[in-house]
Amino acid sequence: MQDNAGHRENHLVTRIGWLRAAVLGANDGIISTASLILGVAAAEPSGEGVLLAGVAGLVAGAMSMAAGEYVSVSSQSDTENADLAREKRELETDPAYEREELANIYIARGVDSVLAHQVADQLMARDALAAHARDELGISEISVARPVQAALTSAATFTVGAAAPLILALVSPEEWLWTAVAAGSLLFLAVLGAVGAVAGGAGIVKPTIRVTFWGALAMALTSAIGGIFGTVV
Repeated sequence: MQDNAGHRENHLVTRIGWLRAAVLGANDGIISTASLILGVAAAEPSGEGVLLAGVAGLVAGAMSMAAGEYVSVSSQSDTENADLAREKRELETDPAYEREELANIYIARGVDSVLAHQVADQLMARDALAAHARDELGISEISVARPVQAALTSAATFTVGAAAPLILALVSPEEWLWTAVAAGSLLFLAVLGAVGAVAGGAGIVKPTIRVTFWGALAMALTSAIGGIFGTVV
């Protein structure tokens, strides 16, 4: 955003839609695929079996992420559209009440009553539905649900994330496979946490620790289960 004086503002909140889906997809891709590889390797350290499991996990996970994000964000979009349709009907049937409702929102935020009503009048004269969507419902261009964007972003980043431990499994000697995939995946998760934090304008320490901890826990539990069932079988 740029004003008449040439001052440019770049608010990081504009990234929230795709950034959430991207971090979720990449994080899930690394953790789920690495955990699957480690679990299979702990049960039966066969190179072919491990790679087959990794590839299957990548394909299934990417499709699952795309479908899950699309369905989830579509549900959000449906709810937003239903609220907007209801608000539009209310504006058509009782504009005076809606004007008072909007003015009261500004009064509750600390605006003088007379000024609040003037602001409500001017905003409703320009675009009444947009004013109520933004200030009453909290729906704006920045936060509006975008199902296709979320689905494609999650699927793409899941694939990239899942490819990392899969490549490690492919190039590592069989006797070092478990160690290489575990250590490499934790490193990838740490980098992902740091990159996501920087992209979102946050400090890098807590996000990096958070992502790495949960990834390590998931891989440890899956490996333990694989080792137990592999021994039993």
